[in-house]
Formats: sequence, C-alpha cells, structure tokens
Amino acid sequence: MKDFRRLAHAIWECKYHVVWCPKYRFRILKGAVAESVREIIRELCRWRGIEIVAGNVQADHIHLVIAIPPKYSVAEVIGFLKGKSAIKIFDKHLDLKKRYWGRHFWAKGYCVSTVGLDEERIKKYVEWQLKDDQTMDQLKLWK
Repeated sequence: MKDFRRLAHAIWECKYHVVWCPKYRFRILKGAVAESVREIIRELCRWRGIEIVAGNVQADHIHLVIAIPPKYSVAEVIGFLKGKSAIKIFDKHLDLKKRYWGRHFWAKGYCVSTVGLDEERIKKYVEWQLKDDQTMDQLKLWK
C-alpha cells in the first residue's frame, strides 16, 4: 500500500511508460533544447499533479515513466504535455520556428504501456482474497 496514492474517493497506482518524438524524428533534443524540454515537462507535470518516476530526453525522442491520477486519461495528459511544451519550446527557441513551421514540434503519435503490479502478484492477491472470504464465511457459521 505504500506505493499507492490517494484522491478524495480513490486509492490508486497508475504508472505508464510513454515515448514520443519530434516531428520528422529530427535529432534536435540536444544541449539547450534538451534542457528546456526537461524543465518544461517537469513544470507541466507539477501543474497537473503528475509524478515523473523516471525520465530521459534522447536526441530524437523522450522516455517518461509517469504516475497519472485516474481523474485524467493517458491521451489527455500526453496531449497536454505535447501541446503546451511545443508552445513553450517555440517561445524559448525562436530559431526552431524555421525548421518546424506551423508550430508543430512533436510528431502526432506516441507509444504507451502500463507499468504496475505484475500479473502473478495480482493472481495471488485474488486467490488470497477468495480464501479469506471463505474463511470469514466459515467463521460466521460458527457464531
């Protein structure tokens, strides 16, 4: 339970591995641009209460492992991160506007996979829960 977070009516652990890249997969995320992207993504995640568990800015793509509260969908969060970060990147690095006309910095798609409890742990928990319920039913019979 220590890894779980709380909202008003939910206890959750929703972690995702997300990868996306700049348009045309240009190797542009180097030096000052990479530092800007790193800081911008940190700031945007703080705004929405998204925890960055791990992150890596490569020259042509970004890897993030993020914990997203269940009140947000993954698509909503990635759309927010890519959209707002593109605006902020173009404001900080005016020279990029020549290469990326139309203020489209990121490619359209992204890759996402869930990160969480392994399947065996979940199966064991479900089986334990069933046995626990049966034990409680047996105890109730004797009372």
